[in-house]
Amino acid sequence: MNGKSVATIGFFDGVHRGHRFLIEQVKEVAKAEGLLSMVITFDKHPREVLRSDYQPQMLSSLEEKVERIRQSGVDRCEVLPFNKETASLSAYDFMKTVLKERLGVSSLIIGYDNRFGHNRTEGFDDYVAYGKELGIEVIRAKAFVLNSVNVSSSVIRAFLSEGEVEMAAMCLGYRYCLSGTVVSGVQEGRKMGFPTANIDMGGIRKLIPARGVYAMIATLDNGTTYPAMMNIGNRPTFNGDTTTMEVNILDYHGDLYGRRLTVSFVKRLRSEQRFPSEKALMEQLKKDEEETRKCVTL
Repeated sequence: MNGKSVATIGFFDGVHRGHRFLIEQVKEVAKAEGLLSMVITFDKHPREVLRSDYQPQMLSSLEEKVERIRQSGVDRCEVLPFNKETASLSAYDFMKTVLKERLGVSSLIIGYDNRFGHNRTEGFDDYVAYGKELGIEVIRAKAFVLNSVNVSSSVIRAFLSEGEVEMAAMCLGYRYCLSGTVVSGVQEGRKMGFPTANIDMGGIRKLIPARGVYAMIATLDNGTTYPAMMNIGNRPTFNGDTTTMEVNILDYHGDLYGRRLTVSFVKRLRSEQRFPSEKALMEQLKKDEEETRKCVTL
């Protein structure tokens, strides 16, 4: 290894199957040329810096993203701070000062829809021209297509927003998950024999899927896993007026207040609905539990 690298650049939200297909291409070229393989990403979404009113709906936290990139087997993951200074750089200046001079990139593999630099009207042909001047070979990556769908973070967000968690998992290559701290709730579920752990939604910056009832895998902060079912919504049967995430962890007995809980989405069982009585809701919850036990395997 001579310190030079074959790299790709992007935000890589979710590190989905399309991203990993791109990373594999980087690793193949790096191996063939005897160079380091590198993924270059950013600590913040560009729109978060450029627009003060932008509310991120991420598929992964920065820590999750970096961990998944590292798990891909790439030699190096470089996280750049995205700020006003970064945003002001032209594509040429970015390639010269950051890629060439700072990171030693000799080959840059560009995703099929990726653009960078202050002037987003520039595209692949411009990058190739700049690369020739700077001594960086710019290569267009092959696109990853799954069942005639170009897999992208925006496509996955759309699936999750519709509650299509199984389609999202197929595109991600893993089940979508959320993590949060368990806080006290109104305990209506406990009265019906379905005690729930209420996840604090205030600290979650990731996208929350569509309202409804889901079959889940719950992972406690000690690593143990359980089948679970979760309702995302405002509890219409009890005239709730705020959105909550209530998890009923099957076969678990104990106090979870203050502990960290991670939930992975397996299947959407049904939409949220108002029931005429608590008894009717209890009967449905029993059916939800039965369905959850069928589709969740640990």
